[in-house]
Amino acid sequence: MNLSVYFVTPDGADDALVLAALKGGATAIQLRDKTATDAEMMAQARRLIPRLAEAGVALIVNDRIEVARAAGAAGLHIGQGDGDPRVARAAIGPDLLLGLSVEQAAHVAAIPHGIVDYLGVGPVRATATKPDHAAPIGLDGLARLVTAAAPVPCVAIGGVTAADIPDIKRNGCAGIAVVSAISAAADPQAATRSLVDAWRIA
Repeated sequence: MNLSVYFVTPDGADDALVLAALKGGATAIQLRDKTATDAEMMAQARRLIPRLAEAGVALIVNDRIEVARAAGAAGLHIGQGDGDPRVARAAIGPDLLLGLSVEQAAHVAAIPHGIVDYLGVGPVRATATKPDHAAPIGLDGLARLVTAAAPVPCVAIGGVTAADIPDIKRNGCAGIAVVSAISAAADPQAATRSLVDAWRIA
């Protein structure tokens, strides 16, 4: 799975926004919507999966185990408050991807061996996208957690921009996960493309 430019949708994102990110070159999409019902989220996932599959891009569902399974998503992403990763893995089976958010060294140390496929590490900086986020860890904190998590691939999340990509890549991350850098842009497709280009040349 290519995690280099990983778009996490904001609440209420429509299909057009996701497809704009896809056209811009996003390498992975996480469908995250804390306001949608399971039925709404499942319908959207089922609409998007064939389009993403044509481009070889995985759709990951945030938190909703049953939605991920029933929609045929490529995987599930959970946070620290979403339960034991072992329970999530047992529910989705061995073939789906499982991502986990981590914010501190204790979270990394607690990860059961062989259960999680990748980590979302952050927040690197404070972000309005998730007002209840943990304290920002900064680029130095990111580097420490990525080192501790090896060899599990990590993506940096939380207020990251194209200007951060050289440092993030140098710190060993497999990619960046962004919300507003794409969703709040006047041209989401162009914004995605600029992140893809920045990652490629870093």
